[in-house]
Amino acid sequence: MKHIDAPAWAPTAVPLPNCGAAGRPAARGSPTRLFPGLALACVTLATVTAQAGSLDAAAERYRPLMAEEIDRSLTGARALRDALLANDLEGAQQAWIAARVGWERAEVFTSGFTELDAEIDAWPNAVTGFHAIEAKLFGARRMDVQPETDALIFHLTDLRVKIRDTRLTAQGLLNGAAKLVYEVGESKADCGESRFSGTSFDDMRNNVDGVEAVFRIVFAAEIEGRDPKLADALRTKIDQLQTLLRVPALGRLDSNKLRAESEELIVAFQTAAPLIGLDRLSLRDLVQR
Repeated sequence: MKHIDAPAWAPTAVPLPNCGAAGRPAARGSPTRLFPGLALACVTLATVTAQAGSLDAAAERYRPLMAEEIDRSLTGARALRDALLANDLEGAQQAWIAARVGWERAEVFTSGFTELDAEIDAWPNAVTGFHAIEAKLFGARRMDVQPETDALIFHLTDLRVKIRDTRLTAQGLLNGAAKLVYEVGESKADCGESRFSGTSFDDMRNNVDGVEAVFRIVFAAEIEGRDPKLADALRTKIDQLQTLLRVPALGRLDSNKLRAESEELIVAFQTAAPLIGLDRLSLRDLVQR
């Protein structure tokens, strides 16, 4: 990953005497009258605070889609259990694939639930969750995955309950989007995540679709208002990733180009962060799950 690590920018809440509400000029003889730069700092701090509030309100508009994707995954997992009880291998495989769609689109935020993410989507050394089931169901064509499926349903249900009351923040969603783009470009592009089922390509497509949704719902308007060219560049870069992933098979994917495009998109996210009052992710932040 090139040219990604950069000094983090973060607004610092420094006490500013006599700033007044929303950074209005202070009375004669106050510190901000004597030191005009302090008045500018008041206005800047008020602007950053307003940006954060606006973005967090936009983040809340993402909640219905977030819940919908987890519900989609849970519905697929329950269909998987039903197919196992009916001794229907093909039906079980199709239900597993359907359950993956919602999960992969939701990975913009699910990585924030570290313990549940490990239980649901551990990879490559999976003893539980999607990939433990996949290895038996697709790799060995075995159907003795009832305990793993019951556990998957339990953890997805737990996640669905938790996200109802989870506070959504723009910072968390921006971090999740950048991390997911990094994951697609750096680890999934080389060999794929779901090799037994042959759905690695679908995983990546759904990941990028999830990134596009959170950008459009939460960030696009705010960035557009401050830097229309940057907003257009972000839309273009997301579209380029989606286009690269429209080839018919993983073997025909230009992984080097996908990696380069993902790096450029991450840099664009990093550029946008301080512009809208958010912290800028470093390379260390990106590689942590």
